[in-house]
Amino acid sequence: MPERIILDYGSGGKASQRLIKNLFMKHFANPGLNRMDDAALILDLQGPLSMSTDTFTVDPVFFPGGDIGSLAVHGTVNDVAMLGAVPKYISCAFILEEGLVMDDLERIVQSMARASSHAGVQIITGDTKVVPRGAVDKIFINTTGIGLVVADPAPSGHRAEPGDAILISGSMGDHGLAILSHRQGIAFETDVLSDSQALNHLILRLIREVGDIHVLRDPTRGGLATTLNEIAQQSDLEFIIDQELIPIKEAVEGGCSFLGLDPLYLANEGKFICILPESLATKALDIMRNDPAGQDAAFIGRVAEGRNGKVVLKTALGGHRLLDMLEGEQLPRIC
Repeated sequence: MPERIILDYGSGGKASQRLIKNLFMKHFANPGLNRMDDAALILDLQGPLSMSTDTFTVDPVFFPGGDIGSLAVHGTVNDVAMLGAVPKYISCAFILEEGLVMDDLERIVQSMARASSHAGVQIITGDTKVVPRGAVDKIFINTTGIGLVVADPAPSGHRAEPGDAILISGSMGDHGLAILSHRQGIAFETDVLSDSQALNHLILRLIREVGDIHVLRDPTRGGLATTLNEIAQQSDLEFIIDQELIPIKEAVEGGCSFLGLDPLYLANEGKFICILPESLATKALDIMRNDPAGQDAAFIGRVAEGRNGKVVLKTALGGHRLLDMLEGEQLPRIC
């Protein structure tokens, strides 16, 4: 194959077939995809299903701790899992810029194959388009996932209740700062890596071993602050968060201070918020902290009645302030 992507790869003709066979089928092969029909045939999913779609346009496409390929798999797998589901299948659609280096594309496809294998999902359908130079920036990827809901009832932002505990699975702001620092060529004393990872295996353990989980949500764009506001508004309750209990790595704290950013608004791609009865919090934290995906899990606050729809932050100095949603675009193209 040529060293770079050419427009003919999106023609649907022989060149397209060579790209599919020599790249995508080579790394994604599985019984569903190998049928090569116009649509994927799914025979084994019955009952309530969870489905989510997302498009990834991250810049740069390779960053400390990941790349656009693994991010596209993790992002959709995690969204499907947040409904208390076991992700089973995903689709992927590529929009490729003419001139994209073929070795870079294969590196991304290999990364997607590893990420989907680790998450236990199969890529069973897809699409490829090639557009002229300048129409996109290198590569955009859309992934859609579907999974079987096993939690009953399914977690939802509407299900938070007064007295619930608010947990997070790890440190905040890693992904957003990793992307920004790599994009700007900024080096810190300690490397900041993206937290991009699949969360579905840990989520399944919580559902099966703890149960009665009211809310699951991954704080991606807009970060922890915006996501908590979304849930508080959905459930029409007040969330009281203790700033000193929120885990933030020293390197992220220092980098944000240097760049004038608030880590509570930075995106995370491998963390989740878990809201459940406080009587179950200790058991949930034990499970999370014994899993590689949740080692820094923490209890950060409670759900209450009062200023409904608002998030109140207890500051390190003992004061209280409203923690609002993100206003404007803090960091574009981070996922």
